[in-house]
Amino acid sequence: MNVAYELSSEGKEINSAHLSDGTVMLSSAQKSTKDSKSLSVPLGLEALDPAFQLSEYLRSHRIESSPAANDDLVDTKKFRSPFTWSTSHKIIVLSGAFMASTLAAYSAGAYALASEPLRHQWKISDMKFNAGITIFVAGFGFTPMILAPVSEVYGRYWVFLGSGVVFFLGTLGCAITKSYAGMMVARLITGCGAAVFATLTGGVVSDLYRKDNRNTPMALYSLSIMAGTGLGPLVSGIVVDRLGARWIFYLQLIAIGVTVVVLLLLFGETSSPCCLRRLCHALNKKQLRTLSGERLYFFPSTTKTLKLEVAIIWRSFAFPLKLLATEPVVFWISVWVSFAWAILYMQFNSIGIVLRSVYNFNSTQVGAVYTTVIVGSVLSAILAILEGPIRRRLFPNRSSADTPEQRLLSPCIQSILLPIGLFWFMLSAKADIPWISPVLAIGSCTMGIFSIYLAVFNYLADTYHQYASSALAAQSMCRNLLAGIFPLVTSSMIRNLTLAGTGGLLGGLGLLLAIIPWLLFFFGRKIRANSPFAKELD
Repeated sequence: MNVAYELSSEGKEINSAHLSDGTVMLSSAQKSTKDSKSLSVPLGLEALDPAFQLSEYLRSHRIESSPAANDDLVDTKKFRSPFTWSTSHKIIVLSGAFMASTLAAYSAGAYALASEPLRHQWKISDMKFNAGITIFVAGFGFTPMILAPVSEVYGRYWVFLGSGVVFFLGTLGCAITKSYAGMMVARLITGCGAAVFATLTGGVVSDLYRKDNRNTPMALYSLSIMAGTGLGPLVSGIVVDRLGARWIFYLQLIAIGVTVVVLLLLFGETSSPCCLRRLCHALNKKQLRTLSGERLYFFPSTTKTLKLEVAIIWRSFAFPLKLLATEPVVFWISVWVSFAWAILYMQFNSIGIVLRSVYNFNSTQVGAVYTTVIVGSVLSAILAILEGPIRRRLFPNRSSADTPEQRLLSPCIQSILLPIGLFWFMLSAKADIPWISPVLAIGSCTMGIFSIYLAVFNYLADTYHQYASSALAAQSMCRNLLAGIFPLVTSSMIRNLTLAGTGGLLGGLGLLLAIIPWLLFFFGRKIRANSPFAKELD
């Protein structure tokens, strides 16, 4: 939801009318009255550029201040655009964000390895236990729909810190609860807290890097998510056998606590509109006046505001749903990534079921298999980082080489590894076939899922720009809701359809959905041309 406001002559906010897409139009750029002797001056995001000169800007608007507006009135380094930060500063900021996103994904998979001891303790079925994954993922799906617009208005910093506290408290509840109902409530709280780290970290990357330089940090962000999903079961498999199921959560508490401290100390505000609003506030405290004595009030020429009212929260929630319903790109790319994400979460259950029943693996051995997920993710991240330079070398004179559609070429090819891995895993998991074969198939699935996940974030960010957070929130809701359903039906699906039948069904769906990126590759530009949210951004 994009909202703008203008300061009145007294410096108060003027509420403007909301349009259907949530946009609020600015009125006049400058405004003065004889009674208040004040003048409102708009500042755009260019004011955050290190080369910006306030005195020259005022003169360009035919405003002479008294005394003259010096360019050292405020410490402009505090308000520089995150795009212009040094590489070392960006790395420091992203280190905490990537730690948080890794832990969010880690928490999702770690829970699955507590299945054996906790099901016996509470005497519940496998489906009831896996409801803890579904509830966790529900928090993942819905929370960003509300907090994504909030983070764009009030900034990333406090949203990240607040989410870290919620994440910690939810995990604490998982560690100390003695009842199944208590675990379900705690898992919901944990999912709500972790959701911000898993989803909005991509927004932080977009805050720090422009489109041309975003591929590598976005690949590393995707790696943090995918590697975290592998680390959770890997570590927890060992912990369950040696320390007990509760230590799965105690170890997470320690890691989350450290991460929150790192965010508190090292994470900085990355939202440019937030930095601009703070710059305006700092300038207003200087009480600059024109030569004729009018007080200068600076305000962001285009920014966002949000009142925490039920109607506004609903509008924040509804706009991503509108994109999902009216934008073909958002809808079909959400279908594509939702299937891939459902397979990823299905693996938390299916790998243990298959390897325990076919190869008699214990928890430590099942957890060790998830090393393949980490290795596959690292290989995919390397390929993603190298893909840009290779593409530019192969097509040096191609003017459209950096369009959103051209960035889909590699995922179009690599994503086929997902259905290949599904066929491979389900058909090779037999007692007379070495266990290494289905394990390698998991690596194939992982590389396909990684390519899809990264492609979706890059494509939506490049296509929708200022609407990217809402588009990403919409696809996040879809993929997490479907991912929450699959763990509940995994056991019955394998039991009723057999391994071969399940592999054939899911592999066939994967092949069918692999058409989506090819359609976007060839026709995406034409589709975007008909979009009121994307066509203006070409």
